[in-house]
Amino acid sequence: MQKIDLCEKCAKEKGVADPAGFSLADMLLGLGAADEMKSSGTEELVCPQCGFTQPDFKKTGRLGCPQCYVTFSEGLGVILKDMHKGTQHKGKMPSRAARAQAFQTKLKGLHADLQEAVQAENYEQAASLRDEITKLEMQLKN
Repeated sequence: MQKIDLCEKCAKEKGVADPAGFSLADMLLGLGAADEMKSSGTEELVCPQCGFTQPDFKKTGRLGCPQCYVTFSEGLGVILKDMHKGTQHKGKMPSRAARAQAFQTKLKGLHADLQEAVQAENYEQAASLRDEITKLEMQLKN
């Protein structure tokens, strides 16, 4: 939480004296950022799950539920990208687990390719994929 002290003149300029005019999203993201949330139509969007509206977001700077991200997705992309340096959660993982996951992903892909090769009756490619799968499984066990 960050406390901002404003003089009376600045508070009126920012709309703090008028609760309906105060936009926390604008304060956090820069002036005009909450305007990104406005839809192209004239009707106001409302989340079907929690009833959250665009003015609610402007006041709080937060969304009400996971469905809000879908409902207000049109304007959120730019805002989230600026706030979080991207729109995909990358997360962190221990390097050993990341390697094991990479092996598993590659193994699943090879099994899928093997199935396709067998269905296409491309037995030379299937044999090569089988050998590669066996080699990967041996590496995974060690």
